[in-house]
Order: sequence, then C-alpha cells, then structure tokens
Amino acid sequence: MSKVEIYTWQYCPFCIRAKSLLKKKNINFKEYKIDGDEDSRALMTERADGRKTLPQIFIDNVGIGGCDELYTLENENKLDALLN
Repeated sequence: MSKVEIYTWQYCPFCIRAKSLLKKKNINFKEYKIDGDEDSRALMTERADGRKTLPQIFIDNVGIGGCDELYTLENENKLDALLN
C-alpha cells in the first residue's frame, strides 16, 4: 500500500471531503493538521511546488493536489492504481 499524507485545517470543507473519500476507501493516511502553524504551512507549500490551498495530498511523496484532484482521480478510475 502506498504512503498517503494530507495537510488539513480542522474546519476546511474540502479537507473533510477528501478525508471522507480516503476513509470510505479504507486508505490509511497521515494527517498533518496545520491550523495556525505557519512553519508547517511553509513546509507544505514547498512540498507542493508552491501550492498553498488546502488540502494538499501526497501519495508516495508525490503531490497530487487537493480535494478536486483526488476526486478526479477517483472518477477516472486512476486512484486505486496510485494507491497500490
């Protein structure tokens, strides 16, 4: 199984939606809650090639983007291949 990481804010609806899909698919993931943590936000932005929006999702250390990109991968039947 691939390593999945997600940077989130507690009340971000897109973060909640992305985590919901991962949980629905029984995907284990490491969550970094970065509410008010500017150092963690800077690290996330660096890892995400300058993207600052939340969530930011990484599969095996490769940034796939956020919630919309996660659902696009799922709808195009490409997500499972990335996760296995």
